[in-house]
Amino acid sequence: MAEVITITSGKGGVGKSTATANIAVGLAQSGKKVVAVDFDIGLRNLDMILGLENRIVYDVVDVMEGKCNLSQALINDKKTKNLYFIPASQSKDKNILDKEKVKTLIENLKRDFDYILLDSPAGIESGFEHSIFWADRALVIVTPEVSSVRDSDRVIGIIDAKSDKSKNGLEVQKHIIINRLKPELVERGEMLSNEDVLNILALPLIGLVPEDSKVVSATNSGEPVIYSNSPSGEAYRRITQRILGQEVVFPEFRTEGKFLKVFKRLFQ
Repeated sequence: MAEVITITSGKGGVGKSTATANIAVGLAQSGKKVVAVDFDIGLRNLDMILGLENRIVYDVVDVMEGKCNLSQALINDKKTKNLYFIPASQSKDKNILDKEKVKTLIENLKRDFDYILLDSPAGIESGFEHSIFWADRALVIVTPEVSSVRDSDRVIGIIDAKSDKSKNGLEVQKHIIINRLKPELVERGEMLSNEDVLNILALPLIGLVPEDSKVVSATNSGEPVIYSNSPSGEAYRRITQRILGQEVVFPEFRTEGKFLKVFKRLFQ
C-alpha cells in the first residue's frame, strides 16, 4: 500500500526541501517507486535541488485545474529512474489549492507509486494545511535552535488537530529529523542537544544530519548529497533505511578528538 509522507517544518530555511530530495532519492534507490511533489506554491526550489528545473512544462496546479493530465506533469529523475517529480507552480497563490483536488491528486498517485513525498511550505498557511491533511506520516525537520523547536512544536499540534486521520480518530505517524547539528557547539552548550530537542517535542528521532558544506555544493549542482560519501549523505541513507523499517543505530560524531555521544538506541 502506498504511503504519503509529508516533510514539514515550523519555519523556512531549515533544510526541508533538501531532506525531501535526498529521502526521495534514497527510497527510489532501494527499489521503491517514488514521487516527490512540491507543495511550496510560489516559492519552489525542490526542482533545483533535484536538477530538474529545465524539464518543467506543467506543474501541480496545472494538474489539479485540468490543464494537463498527471502523466504530462510527472518528470522522471535523470539519475534514479524509480524517482518522479511534480513541481509547484511558481506563479500561482498558495490559496489556489483545494482540499478535494489535493485528495484526488494523491489518490491517483497512490495507484502507481509506493511512496508519495509532499514537500510542505514552511509556516501554517493554507498550503501547509493541504500538504499535511492527507498524510500517513510526517517528518518534522528541526534545527537545534529554540526558535525552530518552538515553531515545530506548533506544527506538530496542528498535524494532530487538523489532519484527516485525526478527524477520524487516528494519528499521523510523526518523527523528528534534527538537521545541521554542530557537535562542537552542543559540547560547549551553545546549541541545543538532541536530548533537549526530543524532550521538548516528545517525538521519536528518525534522523540526525550534521552540518555539512557538501550540501551547498550538492544543491548548486542539482545532485542531492545522498549520492556522495559525505556525512550528510550517509545520514540520509540511514534515514531512508529507518523509513523502510530497518533498525539502524545512531552514530557518534567526533569533535576535537573526543566523541560527542548521540542517541545510540535503535529506532523502533
